Amino acid sequence: MALPEFIEIVPLTAPVRAEITVPGSKSITNRALILAALADGETILRGALWSEDTQIMVECLQELGFMVNVEADPAETCNRTITVYGTGGAVPPGGTEVQPLDLFVGNAGTAARFLAPFLCLGSGVYRLHGVPRMHERPQAALFSALRELGYRVESENGNDKLPVKIFGGGPKPNAECSVSIEKSSQFASALKLCERTGGWKVKVEGENAEESPYVAMTTKLIEAFPNGGEFQIEPDASSGSYFWGVDYLFDRAGFKNYIKVYDWPRTASQWQLDAQFRIWVGLGSNAGMKRTISRVNELADSIMTAIVLAPFAGQPITFTDLGRLRLQECERVVALRTELGKLADYQKKLIIENGDTLTVYPSKLEELHGAEIETYNDHRMAMCFAILALKVPGIKIKNPACVKKTFPNFFQKLAAAPPHGLGAEIWEIKDGQRTRKLSGEDLFAD
Repeated sequence: MALPEFIEIVPLTAPVRAEITVPGSKSITNRALILAALADGETILRGALWSEDTQIMVECLQELGFMVNVEADPAETCNRTITVYGTGGAVPPGGTEVQPLDLFVGNAGTAARFLAPFLCLGSGVYRLHGVPRMHERPQAALFSALRELGYRVESENGNDKLPVKIFGGGPKPNAECSVSIEKSSQFASALKLCERTGGWKVKVEGENAEESPYVAMTTKLIEAFPNGGEFQIEPDASSGSYFWGVDYLFDRAGFKNYIKVYDWPRTASQWQLDAQFRIWVGLGSNAGMKRTISRVNELADSIMTAIVLAPFAGQPITFTDLGRLRLQECERVVALRTELGKLADYQKKLIIENGDTLTVYPSKLEELHGAEIETYNDHRMAMCFAILALKVPGIKIKNPACVKKTFPNFFQKLAAAPPHGLGAEIWEIKDGQRTRKLSGEDLFAD
């Protein structure tokens, strides 16, 4: 059976000793798939994430005509060993202007944006489209850069968003463009992934420019990626943050947990900014959570995890530079403020939005209460509030299956017995009441 519409997680009452594996990095997997398709011959990607976003990328490559083989990974259910047979930079042709080759990208921002420059290297006409939310997400800076390079890119609704028709033009040696990363660093990463094959010169503009964590990840990945051969994808640091977050919650409650994330990334300074999560929330030190945390250069997606943990920091914590959170799977700034605010009495100041910052005020565990949490079909909203439910009783999570985007077996890991899980009880909720305790396949987000 699939995950039900509503679930409730029963708070843990005793310390847990566990070593959790988390699936591979979505960001690295989808970048590696593009690089492997552009490489010469066979590339084997080990530890690749297998979730909605990466499945979409694989399906698009297969639809284009690339041979991509997928095999199970015995070490992690939601990983795969993916073999891509690259064509040395030759992208298979699309269709005609009347009947373009249609590629569906769902709500996968990396797939939508990484494929756009990639398709320009081909010939014929391609059409990218997705779910309604994907059609709302910004693309203008990327499309503008592609036009600057000399490619024809036509947004069907005239708003520089998806759906879009892309007219392949092949490599354009020495063509130059600039791209702003004000609204998404994925624009720069998309162009950088294809820059060498296209013969382009790409200038990145905006905050931190080339120092942007995800642009830096792309640059380092390109440098390290083999032209054929094998490549190991490291575990996703933002997915690991949820389990480090549980350790933080229990530490604040006086429990002596021992929760470890297996094979935690060792390339924090080069690739995944979220690998620094433990530092910024103060795990393993007496300093506690940093009083101000920025999304620009301190935490990336895992800043959402830190925000829901912040009520227990013992002092106000301000999270800054959150503008890009408004443009992702949902309007995450408003979503976090709204849903976290539900847990406190209406007279208590718990979380305040001011521009692109959120300030979270300290609260005792007994001052917080359960609530029905709307996830807005956002995987990170579901996982953030799931870990909070392990200490705050009565939290009910709507649409938990949205975790399939990056972490389909997340709830299985919460419920599995230690040492490979946390041993939490998870119940189906109907009409506000617990009706069925969930386990095994019932907890997989398919």
